[in-house]
Amino acid sequence: MRPKQHQTTGSADLFRARLDQIINMKHELVQLADKLDWAWIDGEIAPLYSAQGRPGIETLVIGLLLLKHIYALSDEGICDHWVHDLYFQYFTGEEFFRHEFPHERSDLSHWRKRLGDKLELLLAESLRVAHDSGALRKQDLARVTVDTTVQPKNVTFPTDAKLLHAAIKGLNRFARKYRVQLRQSYLRVAKQAAMMAGRYAHAKQFNRHRRQLRILRSRLGRLIRDINRKIAGQADLEAIFEWPLTKANQIRSQQQRQRGWKLYSFHAPEVECIGKGKASAPYEFGVKVSIVTTNARAPGGQFVLHAKALSGNPYDGHTLAPIIEETQKLTGRAIESAYVDKGYRGHNTPQPHCVFISGQKRGVFGRIKRELRRRSAIEPVIGHMKGDGHLGRCYLKGPAGDAANAVLTAVGHNLRLVLAWLRALLSRILAAMLTSPFTQPTFNWAS
Repeated sequence: MRPKQHQTTGSADLFRARLDQIINMKHELVQLADKLDWAWIDGEIAPLYSAQGRPGIETLVIGLLLLKHIYALSDEGICDHWVHDLYFQYFTGEEFFRHEFPHERSDLSHWRKRLGDKLELLLAESLRVAHDSGALRKQDLARVTVDTTVQPKNVTFPTDAKLLHAAIKGLNRFARKYRVQLRQSYLRVAKQAAMMAGRYAHAKQFNRHRRQLRILRSRLGRLIRDINRKIAGQADLEAIFEWPLTKANQIRSQQQRQRGWKLYSFHAPEVECIGKGKASAPYEFGVKVSIVTTNARAPGGQFVLHAKALSGNPYDGHTLAPIIEETQKLTGRAIESAYVDKGYRGHNTPQPHCVFISGQKRGVFGRIKRELRRRSAIEPVIGHMKGDGHLGRCYLKGPAGDAANAVLTAVGHNLRLVLAWLRALLSRILAAMLTSPFTQPTFNWAS
């Protein structure tokens, strides 16, 4: 059911303290909370509610999601921090101070799933707040820089021994859950073999290393055949074990240098192996993410205009046309020129004369040459999103979690810039007031 509209009474309470009487109302978080259009957000996500049921907790959860990605906290961390931070409580719409968190941490997970594609509304709202506060100008939206990066998943580096051991543990976990009695679990043998395989590989004793891999593969094959025998003829169990057994068979059969699709994690099969040519990290395991930023530095910094997870590791040039179209739809401003790196050669945009590739000579002069030189300024933005936000490692489950993490990290980056802009603006105002000749006190010295 749709939540009730948030209303403040403005009255005092004998047993509770009002937040606006405790906190500094000129604080940047207070100003940001007043600038956000909560009513517009409520109207946009209203179709997600049913007509009946318990009222939702929209303002609190959306405020928590924004604060989590502004300050790069975990779900548990933001819930714990909310209790003892008065500004966090005011930001989420509280009128009086509360001594305990009013809901469950799992509400954040449920709301991320519920919002889905609506998370882009928060990115649009962050850009609107930046524009209203003067940190972003309309002309900054016309010329953009587009690039891709890797959003690593929270998985360990996949080796054959680790994957085989994970498959054996995963199948045993499913068998215990659904009460399938196995002839032998092989957990102790698999643990010892995986440990020795890593030691032999480190010592470059590869014949012994391969022997341990054969032990793991044979034990995994026995486990797969044992489960297939035990669930034969039981349609419900066959449907439950279909996907785990498919993953286990894939891990058992795949080879190190084979072509085609490979499985890099038993619990996160959506993980892809992406090579971006880095000397420090030749291969990264996660999902490719497209980032669009302003080319010129806006008064408040370089804002992220669009962010999207691209599952399937597509070629960069094939993604440019839909990314530009979605960015124009999100910002409401036509893109006059886009600056990209050499990975976008052979792109499929309908206006190729508006796309300029790094190293291009033909048609590059004057303003275009200067802006093309600024293309590399997107790299520090991506670095800040990974270091100061959650783009450096995604802890959310599945492809939907990858998409949500990318968009919310962009929202957090934009709101961090807005908070810094509001903080600097307040400092300038206070400095101007202190240096003004009208505010200096005059003293009458006694003679």
